[in-house]
This record gives sequence, structure tokens and C-alpha cells, in this order.
Amino acid sequence: MASAGFPSRITGISVGPDSSSACLIHKVGAPSNSLPGAVAVRVHRHQNKVRNGQAIRCAMATGKEQGAISTATSGDQTKGGLRGKLNKVVLAYSGGLDTSVIVPWLRENYGCEVVCFTADVGQGAIELEGLEKKAKASGACQLVVKDLKEEFVSEYIYPCLRAGAVYERKYLLGTSMARPVIAKAMVDVAKEVGADAVAHGCTGKGNDQVRFELTFYALNPELKVVAPWREWDITGREDAIEYAKKHNVPVPVSKKSIYSRDRNLWHLSHEGDILEDPANEPKEDMYMMSVAPENAPSKPEYLEIGIIAGVPVSINGRDLSPASLLSELNEIGGKHGIGRIDIVENRLVGMKSRGVYETPGGTIMAAAVRELESLTLDRETMQWKDIIALKYAELVYAGRWFDPLRQSFDAFMEKITATTTGSVTLKLYKGSVNVASRKSPYSLYREDISSFENGEIYNQADAEGFIRLYGLPTRVRSMLEKGI
Repeated sequence: MASAGFPSRITGISVGPDSSSACLIHKVGAPSNSLPGAVAVRVHRHQNKVRNGQAIRCAMATGKEQGAISTATSGDQTKGGLRGKLNKVVLAYSGGLDTSVIVPWLRENYGCEVVCFTADVGQGAIELEGLEKKAKASGACQLVVKDLKEEFVSEYIYPCLRAGAVYERKYLLGTSMARPVIAKAMVDVAKEVGADAVAHGCTGKGNDQVRFELTFYALNPELKVVAPWREWDITGREDAIEYAKKHNVPVPVSKKSIYSRDRNLWHLSHEGDILEDPANEPKEDMYMMSVAPENAPSKPEYLEIGIIAGVPVSINGRDLSPASLLSELNEIGGKHGIGRIDIVENRLVGMKSRGVYETPGGTIMAAAVRELESLTLDRETMQWKDIIALKYAELVYAGRWFDPLRQSFDAFMEKITATTTGSVTLKLYKGSVNVASRKSPYSLYREDISSFENGEIYNQADAEGFIRLYGLPTRVRSMLEKGI
């Protein structure tokens, strides 16, 4: 779906040559000389081909704070660190224990400045609170936050939705779609701040390391990639806490969840703890986006979803931006217990893993698009679409978003869904989504042809000759077997 109508301007940060010795707190739109003794910061705007972050918020430690942090790490930023020398690294940053520890580890081992980057892909405001303070306390010289919600939905979710991409029969690719939009923004930030490397906190057992790094390779193969979990000696939470204390990094005080979760505007995933045994039923208190179907309202709710060229644009006649539309459907779907799946999936790295996903709004969207296609796609086109959708999903799951093959598949999907326009009314009831009505000005359904009554277009007598020809191979084989 085209992104027309959404902001395409982005604010970039250029820091003066003395920025390694002093940093400052600077927000977009604030005068660069608003703080006494601050280094010069040039804030400029430039046009970007792809909308890649509507809002950027930067936080930099003062020179005094920076000096205090430097004494807490043993790396020498002039001579390099224990593993080599990098100039500046952009780190995918969440503010949790792992990424808080990665900041001093990068400074110690690569003698570099660390720019923390956080992408807002709809994980919720609570996860974005206090990030500036956390980043500075860990030793970062700068924090960049980009609002990617609209871009995430329009440029990543909607193409997958239009394609009907589902991995291994169930998974609607929530995490898989989010990683390339985050990684792309990291490449953009690396260019803006003059970084020569990027880093992430993905483990060596998961899919996300592949998704991040393939995006880095596709968009800027000159960037060095640092993956601490594949390099360091830290093996678990206790080791990380000990390292944090040793380097004077405040340990996040938030309660540690027994589950590993990833949340964005499309879904919420749950892994770990009792879910590691596929024989265990998930506990009800684990779910966060949806109520249990048995506790959902006893009265069904009807929703009319407006669709243009294969992607949703409205709810009950109200036009909404992609992110706003998805957010509203998440609320409605969650209220009715819609969108829960439990899957044992095949990870790209070879092992099987069990996860539980909540995708209320996405499940409603997928049902609406699929039902409208029953009117607008002919048999052969629908079959080929379903075949290609399987490979499309595999490519997205494997981190190959910027692969020419996926982009070629996308061109096919865009072409064949050009007439998938109309509306679908869905009935939501206790975890189920059922179609109540389908309408399209491009419908291939003709009541005058489908009716049991004889008509001018379809003569029932014509079926006899068709059946004789269509069944000729079957008839010949039977004749051979019977010696006729």
C-alpha cells in the first residue's frame, strides 16, 4: 500500500568534532545553544525516499556525566578495547538488563562510543519510559528514538497481509515483520551519526539475529556487526547482573517476567517457562491482549471492514490510518478473545520451538481480506497466490525482507489484488471470526449465472459435452483396465 499522506520528513543529528568528549541533552526543535557549555549540534531536515521514522528523540549525556561513566569502564576509546577498535556503534536498545549491559561491554571491548537506538513499533508507552536516563547511566553518549508505527503497518504488515503470508499454517509473522523495519532504521541512524558498526542483543539460538543481520547486509554491507551473545562469557541473568554491578551500571528494577515476550502493534508473543514443554497448556494469566473466549461478551459484534486493493482502510465506514486501524481492531478483537494461537514452529536455525501468540486485530484483518478475495480472484489466480504465499512467508520468517525474490513476489501480489476492493462484514463471537457479508464492485460472482434457474449465459445442457471431454482420461484408463 502506498504511504501517501504520511510524513516523509526526518530529523537528522550532526554532532561536532568534539562530541566524543562532551555530550548534551537535546530534543528536536530545541535551540542548539540552549544549554550552557554544550557542544555544537546541528539539527537539519532532509527528504527521505522511504518514510523511516516520523519522530526522533535524542538524549546525550553532559560532559561531566560522560567523564564519570568513562571511569566505570576499562576500555580505552583512543587506543581501542579488548577485542579491537570501533569508532561508534549503534545498538538496538530496549533498556532491559541485556542491552543495558551491552553498552559498557561494547565500550570496554571495542573502545567505542555507543549510540542507543529504540524503535517504537507499538510495544507500548511503558516500555519507552525512562530510556534516556537508562541509556546515559549505562554509558551511552546518545539515545535515538524513532516512531515507526505507521511505517511498520503500511510498509511491512500490509504487504504480508495482502500476500496472505502465514508461516507453518498459523503464525502471522508478528516478530518477523518487525525486525527489518527496526534494522533498516538502525542503518539510517548509523549514517546520520557517522557510526561504523551496529549491534544487537539477539541470542545465537534464535531467528532474530538472522533477520537483523540480513537487513544490515542488504542495506549497508560496509557496517560491522557486533553480536555480544555470540562473543561474550555472560551465560545468564546472574552473570549479567554481576557484570552490571562491576561496571557501575544500574540494574533495571522491573520485575523479571517468567516468559520471554515480544510485543508490537501486530502481536504479542510468549515463550519460555512452562511453554517449553509442548504438553503444558498455557496459563490464562499469561495472556495480555485478549480475554479468554469463554469470558468474552455473550452477544456477538458485527464489524464492516472497508478494503482497497487488498488492504484494510476503514472500520464501519470510518477511514483510519494503518496504525490507528490496527490499534482499534486489537482492542475489539481482544475483547472477544480473538487471535490466540499455540504453535510448535521450525526455527530457521534448525530447532523446533513452542510459542503462543496473540494477534487479535491481525486475525480480523486476515479474515476480511481472505473473504473479499473469494469474490474478486478467479480459481487459477487464487491457487497461485496461495502457492506463492507459502514461499513469501518463508522469506519473511527467514529475514529476507529485502531479497529481490520477495520484492518480485510483492509485485505479483500487488497486481493480482488491484481489484480486491469492497467491504466485508464479520461476526465476532467468543474467539471466532465468521463472515456475514461480502461486497465488491469488482466481484466475479454473478447471481444470474450461479442461479439454479436456466439462463442465457449458462446452458445446463452444455455440461454434458464438458464432462465427457474432462473425464476422457479417467474413462480411457478404466477401459484399459477392463480390456475394453
